[in-house]
Amino acid sequence: MSINLLLESEDQAVIWRGPIISGAIQQFWREVLRHDLDYLIIDLPPGTSDASLTVMQSIPLNGVLMVTSPQDLAGMVVRKAAQMAVRLGIPLLGLVENMSYAVCPRCGERIEVFGPSRAAQTAFQTGAPLLGRLPLNPELAKLCDAGQIEDYPAETFKGIAEKIVALMPETKIKPVLQ
Repeated sequence: MSINLLLESEDQAVIWRGPIISGAIQQFWREVLRHDLDYLIIDLPPGTSDASLTVMQSIPLNGVLMVTSPQDLAGMVVRKAAQMAVRLGIPLLGLVENMSYAVCPRCGERIEVFGPSRAAQTAFQTGAPLLGRLPLNPELAKLCDAGQIEDYPAETFKGIAEKIVALMPETKIKPVLQ
């Protein structure tokens, strides 16, 4: 579910302050039909915004998966978000570094487009396991733009997904349907 699905135009800006954002998040949680899901993934903006705080305080979470990129600033933002999750009693499942490198299509060399990986250091600083590093891949972007993400080969993500599933608590959160 995305607020973008409710807008008249995909280019329309959502200019809302914290209380309205929080209300929309809580309404989505209460009213969007989820049936019997194995997993519900909530993609949050980076950092410790009102949206992140609302999700962490009002929706029962089994854990937080943090996503970073090689830049120093991204690591700092992730460390703050991790600290917020810990202070709110939400387990840190792990850390994934996105856009970690690109693979040259001609020679297969890994190119660290955004500089050297800092994922291990960030994982250590947050106390979360490093679950993997994902490449920057133009093919994935093309498939996403075409609405065909399911056509992307899962090999890149499979190992990370298996680690996440293994780290998930046994207790399933029951959806609240009103």
